[in-house]
Amino acid sequence: AIGGDHAMWHRWWDGAAWRGWESLGGFCTDGVGVSSWAPGRLDCFVVGNDRHLYHKWFNGGWSGWEDLGGNLYSNPTAVSWGPNRIDVFAIGGDHAMWHRWWDGAAWHGWESLGGFCTDGVGVSSWAPGRLDCFVVGNDRHLYHKWFSGGWSGWEDLGGNLYSNPAAVSWGSHRIDVFAIGGNHGMWQRWYE
Repeated sequence: AIGGDHAMWHRWWDGAAWRGWESLGGFCTDGVGVSSWAPGRLDCFVVGNDRHLYHKWFNGGWSGWEDLGGNLYSNPTAVSWGPNRIDVFAIGGDHAMWHRWWDGAAWHGWESLGGFCTDGVGVSSWAPGRLDCFVVGNDRHLYHKWFSGGWSGWEDLGGNLYSNPAAVSWGSHRIDVFAIGGNHGMWQRWYE
């Protein structure tokens, strides 16, 4: 999470107890998105005060901050569909959803996936090569866009939502999405 000092802070469960908070530094305005593509590996993403995406990873120890550019205006979110693969999403200054990915050898450049998003992005993966992204549009509906060999169009899933959606998959062909509604309650929608 981002602390009052704008640094990224970390706390972890070791199987028996919660460990204390540690500061991982940085000057963050939005964040944190995190994913893991292997045991002992964490990849964390935040937006800095220059609106760029910054990346810090753990692989036996913490790295420094890597500047991945961009012009971002939302919390980033990240997911991995397998070893050495990371996909990162955020909303840009143009209100479109933007995407950047690591393929095991290099970061690929930013690509716009369109849309007019007011809150976003939630993402999950239920299989290698599969991504499911969720954003809130300017009509407060939930919108879904997926990747499976290529990008789909946008699917309107309705709702009356007022927060970034969060998405997770617990198995093949299963997606759960959560967001805060206009009544301040947490709402869920799922696909199986």
